[in-house]
Amino acid sequence: MSEYILTYSKTKFYPLEPVKEDIKIEDIAHALSLMTRANGHFKHFYSVAQHSISCCREALGRGYSRRVRLGCLLHDASESYISDLTRPVKRNMPEYFIIEDKLQKVIYDRFGLGDVSEEELRLISAVDDSLLYYEFDTLMNVQLFETRPAVSMQHDFSQRDFKSVENEFLSLFGEVSG
Repeated sequence: MSEYILTYSKTKFYPLEPVKEDIKIEDIAHALSLMTRANGHFKHFYSVAQHSISCCREALGRGYSRRVRLGCLLHDASESYISDLTRPVKRNMPEYFIIEDKLQKVIYDRFGLGDVSEEELRLISAVDDSLLYYEFDTLMNVQLFETRPAVSMQHDFSQRDFKSVENEFLSLFGEVSG
């Protein structure tokens, strides 16, 4: 049994021992554009890449730094290599958090955020939570928090073709990584 996955770019990627040079933005964009949020329980397909794009655009609308915008775009990038688990399951699998955290740190390092600060991570998390609220409000008619978070713009939660989302993710990466 192999200890690697074969990525979209045909890279042998070892998720438990990630190598920074093996992380490719094309693999991340492709995989996340094909992965659904909410474990597939929204009323239509809405991808992790769409969520990440919205997070990046929200960070821009809030006037956050290029680094925070890039962090928002990449905050779920580890899922492109190890998938995701629902929160109740993840909470009961502490080893998953260790694997996810290690991989996410390598991804951030690969794209110039190896020194991401606690304040930057707090801003990224706040944007992520805001989008989570509006995704569930729009796509399930459920309000996850008592207080409606503020957002800087209206976001598009429509069903989109994965290829257009993948291309937008790559284009946005080019804008914020420069």
